[in-house]
Formats: sequence, structure tokens, C-alpha cells
Amino acid sequence: MTLSRLDPRDPFVVDTRQLGRQPGSMRTVNRIVTVPEALAAAMAAVPEGSEIELDLRLEAVMEGVLVTGTARGQLTAECSRCLDPISDDIEAGFQELYRYSADDDEATGTDEDAGDEDEDYYLEGDLLDLEPVVRDAVVLALPLTPLCGPDCPGLCSECGAKLAEAGPDHGHGDNIDPRWEALRKIAEDPGER
Repeated sequence: MTLSRLDPRDPFVVDTRQLGRQPGSMRTVNRIVTVPEALAAAMAAVPEGSEIELDLRLEAVMEGVLVTGTARGQLTAECSRCLDPISDDIEAGFQELYRYSADDDEATGTDEDAGDEDEDYYLEGDLLDLEPVVRDAVVLALPLTPLCGPDCPGLCSECGAKLAEAGPDHGHGDNIDPRWEALRKIAEDPGER
């Protein structure tokens, strides 16, 4: 019997013994896990220590255990236009096959896909670790350019004032680049050349 490196008390680790390795057996799991380190993209993150709710369906198949699930939590971000802080819900779906370990394949003589080991997830005994799958799904679901609202006008390019608070009369006069002054004169008086 091989000892597992996974801790069965870890909330991301799921015990699949109840499935009995009988294709067609299924069970659902619902649990809340605490994020051990921030799940982050450039401008958004699920902060370290926050909670994610996992709704899982575990199905025994010939090759292993198929895990289909949804992760729900809260993200924090900055608006990509006005830099205001944002807090919003995030939901990420995922589906992953955890193959029976190579030790089990040797015992049963089904070592057919040994070349794909780097891309596959494996059960360790009857335990599977959801942390890398949940991390990948949540990070991919984070918005790349989060907005506080779809009509956020952003910041003034001249002074940095928030345009939503500055009002419609906010302006900086005719600050025209002097290199374009000659073209402006031609546009104002096209008859003079």
C-alpha cells in the first residue's frame, strides 16, 4: 500500500472511497474552503484567507474520477478606468479527470497513456487534490480589465481628476500641441494658402 502525500484533513483534498472505483457511481460534495494564498490576475484577486464555496460532483469512470464543479467567492479589484476599489462575486466552473495512479495501472496492466503524465491529475490512493484545479479555474475567471460600471468615464488625461465627479464642464482649454498649430490654422481657414 502506497502512503499518500496528501493530508485528508485539508479542505481541498477529497476522499473518493465512497465511489468504490465502480464506473457509474456518483456523489456530490459541498464545502467551503479558505484560500491559502491570493488567487490573482493583473488587476483582480481573490484575497488570501477569503472563502470559496465548492459544489462538486464526483463520478467514477473507467480511467479514474471525473470531478465537475463550481467555485464561488468574492473578488477584489481596481477599476481599470478610475482606479476605484471593486468587490464583486466570482463564479468559475471546472471539469477535470483524476486518473488512477500509475501504481494502480501497473497492478491492473492498463498503462496506456504514460506519455501524458505531465498534463494529467492523479489520485493518490483514494484522495484527490482540488487546489490546483480550483486555482486555475478561478484565476482564469478573474476579469482582465475590471470596471466599477460599464459607463465609467475614467480619469482626466490632463489632471487625473475622476471624470464622473468632475462634471461635464471639466476641461483644460485649448491645450493644442504646438506642432499641430499649422494644421489647425489651415482647418479654420481653408481658403488661405
